[in-house]
Amino acid sequence: MSLFRLDASIRVEGSASREIADIVEAGWRAEDPSAPVVRRHVGTEPVPATAWAAAVAGSAVPAEQRTAEQGEAVALAATLTDELLDADALLFAVPLYNFGVSQHFKTWADLVITDPRMGPGAEPPLAGRPAVLVTVRGGNYSAGTPREGWDHATSWMRRILADVWQLDLRVVEREFTLVGVNPALDSFADVAADLKAAAERDAAAHASHLRSRRPAAA
Repeated sequence: MSLFRLDASIRVEGSASREIADIVEAGWRAEDPSAPVVRRHVGTEPVPATAWAAAVAGSAVPAEQRTAEQGEAVALAATLTDELLDADALLFAVPLYNFGVSQHFKTWADLVITDPRMGPGAEPPLAGRPAVLVTVRGGNYSAGTPREGWDHATSWMRRILADVWQLDLRVVEREFTLVGVNPALDSFADVAADLKAAAERDAAAHASHLRSRRPAAA
C-alpha cells in the first residue's frame, strides 16, 4: 500500500491540520511502517498561480505548438495527477482560510483537472479509492453558532473529492483551533478541548478506512 498526502497549511510548526493528519498517517502506517508516502506541501511549496491558465491554453494546441511555459504547466499537471493515481490511499489536510478554500489547494486542484485523465468527460480514474480529508477552522461554524454557513470551503472540497473524483471519502473536522491563540476565545477552552479530542478520535478511526480498502484492479 502507498499513501499520497497533501498539506495546504502555510504553517509547519503549530499547524492544527498537520497535527490531525499526522494521526491519520500514523494509524495508516501502523501495520507497515515502511510503506511509502508521497508528500505534496502546497502550503509551503505552492503550485505556481499562473500554471492553470498556461495548462488550459497548452492543452488546446498540439504539443509542438506549445510555449515553454505551456509545456511546463502541462507536464506539471501530469506529474500531480501521476502522484494521485500511483497511490492506494489519499490524505488531504486543508485548513479554512478567510472563510473559503485555501488558494494553494484550489490552484493545485484546478491544475490537476486540466490533465485529460481527470478532466470533464473522463471516467474518474480515482473512483472508489479510499481518502481522508482533514479540515480545521479557527472559529466555530457549526449549526446554531453566529457564523453558521460562513465555511465556504468544506462543501466545495467534498464536491471535488467525493463527487467529481468519486473518492471513497471520510472527513475529519476540527473547530476552534484559535482557542488558546486568540484571547477573545478563551471562554471556549473546554469546548475546544472536547472538539479536539473528538477530531483526534475520528482521525484514528479513519486511518483504518485507508488501510482496509484498495482501489479496484485496473
